[in-house]
Amino acid sequence: MTQRKIQTVSVRQLPASIDSHRRQLFFSEFESCLENDRPCIVLDCSKVRQMNKQAIDVLLSCLEEAMKRNGDVKLAAVSAEARTVLRHTAVDSLFETFDAIEDAVEDYLHPGLTANAGSNPLGPPNDKPGSDARPAKTSEIMDRIRSL
Repeated sequence: MTQRKIQTVSVRQLPASIDSHRRQLFFSEFESCLENDRPCIVLDCSKVRQMNKQAIDVLLSCLEEAMKRNGDVKLAAVSAEARTVLRHTAVDSLFETFDAIEDAVEDYLHPGLTANAGSNPLGPPNDKPGSDARPAKTSEIMDRIRSL
């Protein structure tokens, strides 16, 4: 897994496949992204070909941990197959998705100026703590995914 810091944005690459060992390894490295207040994280999904239950659980756990710190997670380079799974599980409604990593980073640095953002009906997180509609929806979706 590779990590790059672009100004105040952390970019993490998800592994091609996720099992319990890779999940634990990923999270031990992911924790360094959470050291800042309001972490801004981009997950590079370019290697992910199969968006299975474990991969979705990792995405949701990353978002949950970032939101606990009033931060956010954006997805980049998501394959068409993975996008379909995210759409069918409603997980796509929790993340802003970008075709390129650079676009996701640019959206953090200059919000609203990136033309290539994916849809997110709930919108980006608000600056006011507790005003984001995603926490309730996140736990609802996590419960549904984990019960599969």
